Amino acid sequence: MTRVPITGIGVIAPGAIGVDAFRALLKSGCPAWSEVDRFDTTGLRAHCAALVRDFQPKVFINPMKMRRMNSLSRFAVAAAKLAIANADAELPPGTGVALGTSFGPVQTSVEYMQEYVEKGAALAPPQLFAESVANAAGSHVAIEWGLRGFNITVTQRESSALAAAMYASSQIVKGTVPAALTGGVEEVNEMIFSVLDRIGALASRAPQPFGRARDGILIGEGSAVLVLGTGAKPYASFAGFGIARDTSASISDWGEQPEAIVRAMNAAIEDAELTAADIDAIYASANGSRRGDAVEERAIASLFGDGVPVVTTKGLFGEYAAGGALQIVSAVLAVADQELPPSAGTEARALRNVLVNSLSAGGGIVCAVISA
Repeated sequence: MTRVPITGIGVIAPGAIGVDAFRALLKSGCPAWSEVDRFDTTGLRAHCAALVRDFQPKVFINPMKMRRMNSLSRFAVAAAKLAIANADAELPPGTGVALGTSFGPVQTSVEYMQEYVEKGAALAPPQLFAESVANAAGSHVAIEWGLRGFNITVTQRESSALAAAMYASSQIVKGTVPAALTGGVEEVNEMIFSVLDRIGALASRAPQPFGRARDGILIGEGSAVLVLGTGAKPYASFAGFGIARDTSASISDWGEQPEAIVRAMNAAIEDAELTAADIDAIYASANGSRRGDAVEERAIASLFGDGVPVVTTKGLFGEYAAGGALQIVSAVLAVADQELPPSAGTEARALRNVLVNSLSAGGGIVCAVISA
């Protein structure tokens, strides 16, 4: 694959607003999650999430426009604004937008239906209805900067953000668009938290990706957006992508076929015209799920043995599309700064090519190589 430069990064994350603050968070190794106080978790098994607490949308968005946006749209527009400023370049009008979201505007849909039931169809707020679709956030991003390229929203659960990046990169390589904004956005709300807790998906204690005592994932929120294809000096480049499906997975769980993950990892490496020996670190999809972590661990061991450092990020700032986008940013910064986080527990080494894995419940697998 022709390499696609990553020239700008915008971050609205738990514990960090902006790329420099996110860098500092990664270097500290401090988790950004805490007990949920946004809604009542009494009676639930899980009580923690990675929440964005110090975000002030009016700093990034005109108040009149902000009134028409829900939390997802505000996260995404703010992250995009930071990314564009960070790239230090004006986006061509033909720029595309590809965002990932696992659950979309569930909270907005709940609020709309409450208004609909209580007041009737004639009095239900139309602005809530407009924001109740998954592609609202990406649409606001395109409208804000007058972008007329493709505009898609990917909803592939945990792999949503990396799948969106794959689509955006492929369109740049094909020449469909000169540049693209890509990333992920998610919000934590009572409905999703409660459902995930009831099915036993959430961690009942500190999340432990790849840990022996892991018992579930940490849900997180926020947004990260990357500028691709235009801008000043690149941080790094997308060099290759690979996809596969674990056919042994159920609709709501991970499967048992490490071979499928190996295929996706190999496909990304081959697309980058590299070999497994060229990979200097792996940013794993591991999120604390029992089956997902187990099958990925087996796949990595099968292809790489124990000679490549493996980094997990989702125990810091959570899972789903925001967590997936922040995982990508973490890998990009590792290549740009030539530094792995303290959690990697390895001596300093050259980081020429980093592999990023993203596994989703249901069997979807997306992998990418990020290169210097």
